[in-house]
Amino acid sequence: MKLTSTICAALLSFCTACTAQSGQPTTTMNNAGKSLVLFFSHAGENYNVGHIDVGNTKIVADYISEQTGADQFEIVCQKNYDMPYMKLIEIAKDEAQRGELPPYVGDIDTAPYDTIFIGGPIWWGTFPQVMFTFFGAHDLSGKTIVPFVTHEGSGLASTVSDLKRAYPQANVLPGFAIYGHEVRSGRAKVEKWLHSLGY
Repeated sequence: MKLTSTICAALLSFCTACTAQSGQPTTTMNNAGKSLVLFFSHAGENYNVGHIDVGNTKIVADYISEQTGADQFEIVCQKNYDMPYMKLIEIAKDEAQRGELPPYVGDIDTAPYDTIFIGGPIWWGTFPQVMFTFFGAHDLSGKTIVPFVTHEGSGLASTVSDLKRAYPQANVLPGFAIYGHEVRSGRAKVEKWLHSLGY
């Protein structure tokens, strides 16, 4: 059973080719204008950290906001994902394979923001499907997009290429990836990355 759980967890993180790693962009973000941290985070049962009240990606989003002064908008799915991790794997797989676009709660006007940090966990090789619902509803052309992800082995997976496909007229930077089980002690890694961007 332990081996099966490990394999399934790996599949969730590694469904796409896992050659992408966190990169260091050559463009700094000095004079970046108003910034937003846009993210989805999953509390409850998570791989390698057990049951958590605050999702891994939320913690990273908070680090970013604290360092940059950026506003936040959390994408909250109308569907309930509070379930055992192994069941969540199957749900994520099914949503991805069917291209489901689950609805989310609330909204935000992205027009005032010049730089948007976009983050989430890796679910079946990319962002959770509810994030693609948001992407389809908002035009981020002309903005600078800074991807970040939490994962357990897949790095950035296909998130950067998926953002470039969703927003071909935006400036999508290489992005940042951190292990979910490291985020609670990983503030220094996030700050180092942000320093490399000019924050």
